[in-house]
Amino acid sequence: MEKQNNIIKPKTLPGFVELLPKEQVAFDNMYGKIKRSYEKFGFVPLDTPVLEYSEVLLAKAGGETEKQIYRFNKGDTDISMRFDLTVPLAKYVALNYGELAFPFKRYQIGKVYRGERAQKGRYREFYQADIDIIGDETLDLVYDAELPSVIYTTFTELGFSNFTIRINNRKVLNGLFAELDLKDKASDILRVIDKIDKIGKDAVIEMLKEIGVDEKNIAKIMGFISISGTTNDKLDSLCALDIANEQFKEGVHELEVVVDYIRKFKVPESNFTIDLTIARGLDYYTGTVYETILNDYPDIGSVCSGGRYENLAGYYTNRKLPGVGISIGLSRLYYKLHEAGVIEAKRATSADVFVIPMTEKIDYPLEVANAFRQNGINTEVSFSKKSMKSVLNYANRLGYPFVAFVGEDEELFRKVTIKNMYTSKQACIALEEITARLNSLLDNN
Repeated sequence: MEKQNNIIKPKTLPGFVELLPKEQVAFDNMYGKIKRSYEKFGFVPLDTPVLEYSEVLLAKAGGETEKQIYRFNKGDTDISMRFDLTVPLAKYVALNYGELAFPFKRYQIGKVYRGERAQKGRYREFYQADIDIIGDETLDLVYDAELPSVIYTTFTELGFSNFTIRINNRKVLNGLFAELDLKDKASDILRVIDKIDKIGKDAVIEMLKEIGVDEKNIAKIMGFISISGTTNDKLDSLCALDIANEQFKEGVHELEVVVDYIRKFKVPESNFTIDLTIARGLDYYTGTVYETILNDYPDIGSVCSGGRYENLAGYYTNRKLPGVGISIGLSRLYYKLHEAGVIEAKRATSADVFVIPMTEKIDYPLEVANAFRQNGINTEVSFSKKSMKSVLNYANRLGYPFVAFVGEDEELFRKVTIKNMYTSKQACIALEEITARLNSLLDNN
């Protein structure tokens, strides 16, 4: 660290973020809406340790993932920092199997750590917001349809309407590749297809050639993933294909069932579609897969993704624990939406009202503040001895929507003068009426 006159220059590590107060308030608002949306569907909160035994955390890791792990030794203990929330969930379920009721529905919103190259919108420390439903031996397909309903509810709560949940099934793709005698290349092909939105069809074709797929099969693959039309049109087209592979048939059937259930969950047709290009590069997805895009902001990419896996905790237990889950990259989503101007960080305070005493006596101002708080209105009281101009500048700088002036006349008549800082309108209201009036005003702001 750089030192000048024994003062250490303050620095934050690259890829680690500290938000300013108004940004943190906006971020926490998103966090709270996602949390409440998850809880509406009966998901219970879980908080696993940031640090785990390396042998536990890295049981399934490899390749680039393992290279990005923050790993160190403390004494004789080999420790790693969690790189996602799924592996800790797998350990947790295996460890606490006897204490859990299945299906186990949990949500976790927490920080994860990856030592990748830091860049705009991609961090080394970032929040993920995950939900998973874990079954014991089996898990009904209705849960695969419940997650799009959660996604729909969550993004509606966040203020979006024009978004699309794109759905596919890995069995459909794997069955197709088996039919084309490309089973040994299935994983590589899936990873290539999964990049089509980023690199385009031409680049995908070239990459398929590079991994040894001949032109005839490339044409069949590209034709297959280009099937278009309504959701029903796509299902009809899949059923009409002359593909005898049983895995393919099973995947198409699962898609039909999931789509039927999604409609029963009342997710609008405009907010979901079958997209045969969705593959999800991770190998552990075995059935339904999802990606969600904000149609007005396509450059952001997928804002919520996931899928079904057959055995969550296979590295930790012999029990079969199938599951389905989704994840929102909360830090990246906030950054991208803030950058696009969708989220405006207006307030640097979590309070709604700023009470300004107009006299030396603070008994009545504190009574007013207590009345606000008891009625669910977050309130700060000014104890500053500075000028009124300075106090109001403070309120403006923090973005307070309302200021309450409490002076001798207000105390005498048991009233409060409320000023709307956005419109500059103010009114003097009786204390017994003020909380109801203020809650109504806050609901409209």
